[in-house]
Formats: sequence, structure tokens, C-alpha cells
Amino acid sequence: MSQMLQFSYLHVLLTTFLFLFPPLILWRRSKAKAQNSKLPPGPWKLPIIGNLHQLALGGSLPHYSLRDLAQKYGPIIQLQLGEVLAILVSSPEAAKEVLQTHDLVFAQRPHTLAMEVISCDHPGIISSPYGEYWRQMRKICVLELLSTKRVQSFKSVREAETWSMIESIYSSHGVTINLSKTIFSMTNSVVSRAAFGKKCRGQEEFVSTLNELVKYGTGLDIADLFPSLKFIGVLTGMRPALVRLYKRLDKTLDDIIDEHIMKAKEASIRNEFDEPQEEDLVDVLLRLKESTELKFEVTTNHIKGVILDIFAAGGETGAATLEWAMAELLKNPGVMEKAQEEVRKVLRGMAKIEESDIQNLDYLKSVVKETLRLHPPAPLSAREAREKCEIFGYEVPYKTKVIINLWALGRDSKHWKNAECFQPERFDGSSIDFIGTNFEYIPFGAGRRVCPGISFGVSNIELALAQLLYHFDWKLANGAKLEDLDLTEIFSATNRIKNNLLLIANPSVPLLDKKTH
Repeated sequence: MSQMLQFSYLHVLLTTFLFLFPPLILWRRSKAKAQNSKLPPGPWKLPIIGNLHQLALGGSLPHYSLRDLAQKYGPIIQLQLGEVLAILVSSPEAAKEVLQTHDLVFAQRPHTLAMEVISCDHPGIISSPYGEYWRQMRKICVLELLSTKRVQSFKSVREAETWSMIESIYSSHGVTINLSKTIFSMTNSVVSRAAFGKKCRGQEEFVSTLNELVKYGTGLDIADLFPSLKFIGVLTGMRPALVRLYKRLDKTLDDIIDEHIMKAKEASIRNEFDEPQEEDLVDVLLRLKESTELKFEVTTNHIKGVILDIFAAGGETGAATLEWAMAELLKNPGVMEKAQEEVRKVLRGMAKIEESDIQNLDYLKSVVKETLRLHPPAPLSAREAREKCEIFGYEVPYKTKVIINLWALGRDSKHWKNAECFQPERFDGSSIDFIGTNFEYIPFGAGRRVCPGISFGVSNIELALAQLLYHFDWKLANGAKLEDLDLTEIFSATNRIKNNLLLIANPSVPLLDKKTH
């Protein structure tokens, strides 16, 4: 079970009573510093824990609590999260200041225990500090791994895995299926095949281990809020759990990379490189490892780090978005009917839907956009000030953690009419997109640290959603009514629905004896 904070009073009180003296000294120093600076306003604080009690009172979903605090104290406020001084940003205007105007200052991610353990030997893009290494690794991602051409080359993989999911659902039609589990299996298969090619030894263990690891990526665990007290990570069990996961991932990645190296050697012996070979992402990275074009040497550990990043950002986030889209459609039957009507009208008579067919599904694209507005994959995005900075007249000291509430931006009533309602029509004819230029809508972040794999993830979401709506009519299992559908969230590095979607799929477009294109 995850050792995440979830703002439990048990953990807070444990820290308070066991480690009273050292944090008190640090708190007094931070208080004196705050009194001598032009920090933003903020709520009142308690000694040692700062504002953690206010987040705890708001429940286990910090993005909700932070939104409530921002509504009371303003779009830029200061918070004391244990030892950590944080600036909370909750308006598009303030987010633009951080992610565009002062993007270079905030191009770094804060240090976390999970990042420390997992990336100590595997320096990936997500965890690396801003600098030449990070720029080169991101360049590899943008130009080699996740370029438009590379994403398009995995088209057949996405289509095959999505179709496999549809066939699996069809074989179970009329009985209860766990759609959440089915969706996550499909998206992980897509990312696995893109990264590793055909099924590799240890692939399933790798995916399951990484899914477990994602639970520790919030940056709001007790060990991250009291970083000077190194033993807290041991006491809570977080560090031992991370080390265990790290070792498991490391061994599995070694096996997968060794298998690719062996495959390349065998192909070389057979002179199979006379013809172009299909490359998966590990193949690309191994090729770059032997290249002299880069400004630094690519090592096996670098390859491991990049693969971890792609899986963490690609499989989990895409699956969560698709799961939320289906949940919102079920909760809003009028929207479901309209989306299915479009898909079935535009694609009538087709056997298998291909990615090229999606271009004409404007309403479906709006459904995906609206899903991302209400449910961004990561509700909170954290940066760290690389130097002292000023935003709207407020001082942001060096090393200060800045938290952008992406979830709150998408629900800001000043920028969105009926902000809490699921209304895809709001995007009809709108130029607003999720590429990071409209700061009221940045589900994938913005600036230098914007997610480089947007096109890879969205392509998979749109294709899978179109197939699910085209082939099946959906209803809740066990005779449940729409009002019984619980959309409660669970907080982790990825925004997930707490309870799995248990549904019954009734075929609308048969899979057999269909016309082809």
C-alpha cells in the first residue's frame, strides 16, 4: 500500500512529536526570512507543519484544497509545507508569468525522494536538472523518439492494440467487464510495443512495477516536506519501498536492453541491415549510443532513464484520460448520444477504424479536450526557482517551490462558462488547444518542461475512444443507475478515478461479416 501522505494527521502528528526541535529551528528561520521579504500573502501557519493542517482539513485531494485557499487569498499565495516554502499559482495570468515570462528561471523541477532514488543511476528528462544534459536529452525526445514522423511510425501498433481491446470486449459482451483495467492494459501494450518492439522477457513485470512507482511521484509525501530529516523516508517505509522498486526496474531494464543488443548483433551477422529495419524506441536509443553526433556520451543508464520517463508519461496518463472520458460520457448521456451519433454516421460501414478516419470526428476531439480540461493527467505541476525572481511585485526566493494548479485553471469560472459542467460544445470552432499556449488550458503543462509526448498520447486516446463508441452501447453493471456512478478521484502522480468502471458492453456494430474500407 502506498506510503503517500494524503495529508494524514497521523503522519503530521508523528513528525511533530518525534522531531519537534530541528523543524522548529528551521521554521523560526523561515519565518524570519518571510518577514523580511516581499512574499505573496497566504493563510496563517502553525509551527513546524506550516499550512499542512489546512490541506489536511480539505481531505485527500490537495488540488481541491489548494483551489479553495486560492479563492480566499488570491491567485498567488505563499504556503509553508513543513520545511518547504511554496508559492501557489492558480490563475492563467500568474501561470503565464511562471511558464512563459520567467520560464528559464522556473525550468527546474523540485527535488523529491522518489526522484532521488529512481534517477540516481537513471537520469531521465523528467528528473534531470535544467542544463546542457537536459537540453540534449529533450532534443533526443523531440527529434528522435517522439517526433511527428516517429509517432506516425507507431500507427500500426496503436491500431492493432486498440483492435485487440475491441475484440476482447466483444468476446465478453453482455457480461460485466472492468473497463478501467481493460483500458490500462491496452495503453500499456501500446507503449510497450513502441518502446520494446515485440513482447520482451520481463515486460509485464516492468509495467506493473512502474505503475506501483507512480504512486510515489506526488512530491507531497512527508519525506519531501521535511527533506532535512533524512530518516523520515525510512521511518515511513517510503525509501525502502522505492529502493525495492528501483532494483526491480533496473534488473528488468537490463534484461530488455541486453535482448535488444543481442538482436542487433544477430541481425548484423545475418547482414540484415541492407534493408531498413523497423526501430522501436530502445533501438533508437542504442543507435544514438553509438553515435558521435551528441555533445555527451549516451550510456545504458541514460537509456533506462528515458524509457522510464516515456512509460510514466505515456501509459498511465493516456489511460487515465480515456477512463475519465468514458466516465463523463456515461454520466452525461446526452453527450454520449451525440458523440456516438457522429462516430457512427461518419464511419458507417467501416470494418476497422484507422487513425486517418479520426480527422473528421470534430465532436469526439472536443470530448477529449473537455475531458482534459476537467481532468488534467497531473492536477499539480511543480517547478523550482533557479534564482530569485519577482512575479506581479511579489518576491520568489531562490530554491522556492512553485506549484501550478492545472486542475484549478481548467475550472476557473472567470475563463470558463459553466466551468464544472462537462460540455464539449464549448470547443466548437475554438482555437484553444492543449499545446501550452492558452494558459487557462494547459493540461500537459507549458514552457520548456511541457510534455514532449502530447501527440503520441492524444493519438491513442482519440482512436481508442472512437472504437469504444462506434462498436458498443454502454451501461452500468449490476443494474446501477447513472446517479450511482461515483467519479471520486484518487490523488497520485496521475489523476485517477477511485473506483473501477464496471460496465456492460452491448455490440452496436458487429465485428464479423462487416464491410471493409
